[in-house]
Amino acid sequence: MLRLNQVKAEAGRKISPKMMAAGFLKISPGDIKSVKIIRRSVDARKKPEIFYIYTLDVEVKDQERVLRRFRGRDGLVSPVRPVVYRFPGPGERTLSKPPVIVGMGPAGLFCGYFLALGGYRPILLERGKCVEERQEDVERFWKTGQLDPSSNVQFGEGGAGAFSDGKLNTLVKDRDGRNGVVLETLVKFGAKDSILYEAKPHIGTDVLCRIVGEMRREILRLGGTVRFSCQVTKLLTQDGRISGVEVNGTETLDCGQVVLACGHSARDTFETLYRQGVPMEAKSFAVGLRVEHLQSMINESQYGKADPGELGAASYKVTAQASDGRSVYSFCMCPGGYVVNASSESGRTAVNGMSYSGRSGRNANSAVVVSVTPEDFGSDHPLAGVEFQRRLEEKAYELGGGKIPVQRYGDFRRQVEREADESDRSNESERTYRSAGSDRSCETNGSADGADSPQPQCAGAYVWADVSRILPPACSRAFVEGMSAFGRQIRGFDRPDTLVSGVESRTSSPVRISRDETLQSAVRGLYPCGEGAGYAGGITSAAMDGLRVAEAIAAEYMPFRHG
Repeated sequence: MLRLNQVKAEAGRKISPKMMAAGFLKISPGDIKSVKIIRRSVDARKKPEIFYIYTLDVEVKDQERVLRRFRGRDGLVSPVRPVVYRFPGPGERTLSKPPVIVGMGPAGLFCGYFLALGGYRPILLERGKCVEERQEDVERFWKTGQLDPSSNVQFGEGGAGAFSDGKLNTLVKDRDGRNGVVLETLVKFGAKDSILYEAKPHIGTDVLCRIVGEMRREILRLGGTVRFSCQVTKLLTQDGRISGVEVNGTETLDCGQVVLACGHSARDTFETLYRQGVPMEAKSFAVGLRVEHLQSMINESQYGKADPGELGAASYKVTAQASDGRSVYSFCMCPGGYVVNASSESGRTAVNGMSYSGRSGRNANSAVVVSVTPEDFGSDHPLAGVEFQRRLEEKAYELGGGKIPVQRYGDFRRQVEREADESDRSNESERTYRSAGSDRSCETNGSADGADSPQPQCAGAYVWADVSRILPPACSRAFVEGMSAFGRQIRGFDRPDTLVSGVESRTSSPVRISRDETLQSAVRGLYPCGEGAGYAGGITSAAMDGLRVAEAIAAEYMPFRHG
């Protein structure tokens, strides 16, 4: 097998992978036995001329002759042995009870699916509802503001990723083939096969929700158990090992293995684990605001044309460093998407971004976030990051009365710069959070000049407000610095009519639940897993971590058998 790198094809030109490979290798198509697309990315450096860049794996009749022709050509053609993923065979110990998986986000769902495939008949417990009922609850919240604390954008089957863009790219190195098998599994349950090779694959929340339901049905068919509205309220232990779990404060389930895949917003679960002495620590994450631009503006910047055609709505990724050393970067960019009310606690407002599979909305949005560390939290408590998030969300709630607070960036920037000037003049050494009771107002109340100014595209009610009150002053200043830098990278990014809304506080887990090389906690039999435990960041990496934990259990134990 040969790997072909940097195979170039004009976007919009219909040409088969076999013909591309034959032209690249300068051989007859008849000399090619098979060809597989490994990766496809977009090259827009000479916009508006756009090209696709392919990586292809090709089987040819005379491999050595082809290799000799390309010797010394900077790795354009090289032999390759594809990585074949193998789930480990059963270990020597026998399970006394089926393993319990807490949470049905990507980590829990993939852990449960692969354990079910191996015959382990896992029990999956989800505090929220099945994805079909959850969708109804989320839509009701967006329309009425009536929040169900257990069934919302954060909680329920599919996890927080179910109401996002369904982005599947990851920076995790994939030496063992886990990334590939995760994507193949998604295709098996309904995703388009292009996610197997696109450089920036995505599914869309509408398709992802269907896939989640199909995976659950297959787990049940394979002998697993799935229970909704079942929150684990206590871990049961004996001699430092897991012996079971308490569910909803009333029911006990005996087990020897618990996979803790509770998600990054399970704050009450973190508190329970802390009280029970499960080792954990506060970790760095990022907070910020959602920004919205017209998608046509982003398309023009990225592709040189407002209508992208077959390329689809353009995405972007921007990074900068503020003068105080904080990282500022775009996060969870949603082409043609919506800003969504992603709250999960009463009296607190959090936002996220979401796109449907067609990415056909008028606006593009992403979070522009600023790094924060435990030094920013005001305490060395392991859950100090949780309280930091809550304070920001409470401010956002106060500003919007439960609706999404939105402001034009020009107003936001002026207020931040004004306060910075006042701070410099008064020579304050330290500033406290701004009071939401201030008499300042949003100067333009959402008005903007020109028909090409974006208007809020939100899932959930919004209100014009002074969003500059939400973040700590240092974060607001870093945000403004970052926006200025991004305006030099993408023309118009820091236009005064850009929309900002808040608060984006759930970028990743604020805690890390400790685990060792066996993927277990100091409480033996407890497997902290996925994004909530601090070991993933996004759908794919969380699914891969769930797969790792399933492998760890399977490598040690034989499946549980009745009788």
